[in-house]
Order: sequence, then C-alpha cells, then structure tokens
Amino acid sequence: MDQSEALRVLETVLLCAHEPVSISDLKRLFVMADGGGCLLEDAQIRILLAELSQQWDGRGIELVQLARGWRFQSRPAMKVFLDRLSPEKPPRYTRATLETLAIIAYRQPVTRGDIEEIRGVAVNSLTIRSLEERGWIEAIGHRDAPGRPALLGTTSQFLDDLGLRSLSDLPALQQLSGDGEKALFPVMADAGWLETAGAGTVNKEDAASPAAVAVVPEV
Repeated sequence: MDQSEALRVLETVLLCAHEPVSISDLKRLFVMADGGGCLLEDAQIRILLAELSQQWDGRGIELVQLARGWRFQSRPAMKVFLDRLSPEKPPRYTRATLETLAIIAYRQPVTRGDIEEIRGVAVNSLTIRSLEERGWIEAIGHRDAPGRPALLGTTSQFLDDLGLRSLSDLPALQQLSGDGEKALFPVMADAGWLETAGAGTVNKEDAASPAAVAVVPEV
C-alpha cells in the first residue's frame, strides 16, 4: 500500500466515523491480511494524519485531534450555515450548571460537598444528573470519609465536545476575567449552550451563586 492509498483509507474512515478514532484503531486498518503484523507504525500514521490535515486546509471541514482520537468536523465559521439546515435549538445550561462543571473540571476529583463549599450554595441533584447524562462528568472513585461520597471528574466526552485534547488545554484561571462562562467554555458559547441573562426562570441556585470565575479558586 502506497502513501496515497493509505491517505484515502484514513480519509474515508474518518469522514464516515461518528466518533473520534484513536491511533490504535486506525492501525487496525493496516493489518496485513495474513495476520503478520501492521503495515504502519504509530509515528507513520501520525505523519499521514498531518498530511491529511494539510490537504483539508482552507476548506469548510477540518481534521482535528481530540482526547479520544481524530475526527473531521466543521469549522466554526460554517456554523451559521449549518444552523439554516438544522434550526433546532441546542440544549442550554444555566450559570449554576456551568459553575458546577467548571469546579469539577479545574479541581477534580471533587465531591458534591466540595462543590457546595466552593460555591457557597447547595448543589441541585438535577444539576449533577444533567452533566452525567450529557456524558461530561462521572464518578471516578470514592473519598475515604463517612458515607464514602463519590469523587467526580470530567470525561473524555467532555474534552471532545469542547474541542480539547486534554485538561491542560483549559484556559489558565489567571487569564479569565469578565464573562466567566464564555471565557471558560468558548465552544459552549459558540454552540449556543449557555443560557443568556434573562432567559427562562432564575432559580435559587443561580441567584445565590457568585460568578463562575470567582468560585474556582487557584490552588
């Protein structure tokens, strides 16, 4: 198999995949028919992916690397046009939900009690459940304390949905100011996931809580 054919294989698989595809899974595409091994090593596949990314440079679709692997996705500038075909409104998340997610992302692993201590207000069970159902957080263990409360952390799905490779790609807290939620999660703002001021009913959890940036202290 020459390079051009290998590029066509990678391009086809990544365009048809519904989820990011890891390097290990991409290697399976190039296993020899007789089971004698793989035709390409990890480094070679990465070189091909870089070449494929360059080939798509300047188009409405781009090849990106995320936490769980590689995928093709539309460029942000294309969102306005895609919305014309899919006018359905995306789910919106309240400030309280985004603050809770921010605390988990920056301070993980944390318990529900930790979140309540930082925010200074009780955490609604529905807030945690909505983040779990979205696939953004999960229990990654239990604290050795009375009741063994669950320790919460973010998932690879969270990173993929926000277009991040790892938690280190989150903006540094000292760089955040002003519109906290949009600064923390610009992808959410671009996707219309953030509830705007005055939209819907403000619950007690929202009203009692300070701004998102303020409730995620540096350690």
